[in-house]
Formats: sequence, structure tokens, C-alpha cells
Amino acid sequence: MIWEALGSVLLGLALSWTAAHRLSDRLPARRTVLVTGPVGALFGAFLTHSAIDPGSAAGVIATLLGAAAVAVVLLSLLLRPAGGRLRRSAA
Repeated sequence: MIWEALGSVLLGLALSWTAAHRLSDRLPARRTVLVTGPVGALFGAFLTHSAIDPGSAAGVIATLLGAAAVAVVLLSLLLRPAGGRLRRSAA
């Protein structure tokens, strides 16, 4: 379990670093992005590990895939629109 947690944190850090590097103009502060990735990956690993059989080798791969999925979802929630302006309705 400790290796899954360490692997998921490293995976989340790699994903957040890549997002911060490629989408720096559409994301908030770099520190926020670099913290969100590993935290999301760790939470995703916990959820996936709780849902599947942790004893099998496929369980480790599934745990890392779940960690990556949750990290990407949380990082995508930080994105702002490309135009720089938020569109608001008149209502």
C-alpha cells in the first residue's frame, strides 16, 4: 500500500507539473496546481484501492489509473477559459 501511495503522489506531481508547464496562462498560481495534483492522486488511489481487491497485480495498475483519473479531473477544475474573460449571462 505504501508503494501505491508513493507512486500515486509521484504520478500526481508529474501530471500537475505538466499541466502547469503547458497551460500556465489558464491556471491559477503554480503552487496551487502543484499541490492539487498529488492530493487528487492520493485521494483517487484511496478510492480505487478501497473499491477493488488490493492483493492482485492488476489492482496496483487499477489503483494508479484511478489516481491519475482523479488528479486529472481536479486539475481540469482549475482551468479558466482561454479568452481570459468570463462570460456571464445577462439574467
